[in-house]
Amino acid sequence: MTPVLSVRNVSKSFGGLRAVDNVSFDVHQGEILGLIGPNGSGKSTLFNCVLGQLPASTGIVLVDGKEVAGKRPCDLNKLGVGRTFQMLQVFPEMTVLDNIILAGQEHKGTMLSRLFGKPDAGLTEEALRMIDFFRLGHQTHEKAGSLSYGQQKLLDAAMAFMAGPKLVMLDEPAGGVNLTMLADLKERLKAFNQERGATFVVIEHNMEFVMSLCTRIIVLANGRIIAEGDPETVRNDPTVIEAYLGG
Repeated sequence: MTPVLSVRNVSKSFGGLRAVDNVSFDVHQGEILGLIGPNGSGKSTLFNCVLGQLPASTGIVLVDGKEVAGKRPCDLNKLGVGRTFQMLQVFPEMTVLDNIILAGQEHKGTMLSRLFGKPDAGLTEEALRMIDFFRLGHQTHEKAGSLSYGQQKLLDAAMAFMAGPKLVMLDEPAGGVNLTMLADLKERLKAFNQERGATFVVIEHNMEFVMSLCTRIIVLANGRIIAEGDPETVRNDPTVIEAYLGG
């Protein structure tokens, strides 16, 4: 079966500094892949190369076997790639419902529906289902800015998933979230993965969150993959302990 995502010999240099060095891996449907590493390991640069935010110096990235170099974010959305950002992308003065509808319009390329046709592009029903799935029903008509940070993280995830993507890139989803909301976020991500077959790639510093969420983990150091495997294998890898976990 063709991988949902293939990264082939990707490198990225900034002048004389090679931030990502000949990285290759595949992600298959239904996987939750964690991408971890110490500060300066190259994981954020690699993440941005995969998403087309940065052009790779060498190598290729494929989604469902199709090369995506030079694709704009809206083009990646149409190919079924969604993402969340380290910095929240919600609109604080809009309601939870309107945020999710707007995300659906953007992902589906129907922004002109605000001028022509139904104001919600026929997305209200699906938006309400997404709100219920992420347990934000009591906040449906509240302004997003009035939500707690953890609730805004759930909203951010709901917005990314509104288009029903086959692959979601999650950029530090646990950052700044308290333990209670973190448990809710992890449970909802697992449920979305299991119920809808969604595939995730997660960059995260919270090791407990990564180890309990991901089915496979890749560890980067100095721009290279130094370990790969299931969470328990990675946790006990001497190279990882030395380079990252500080054991």
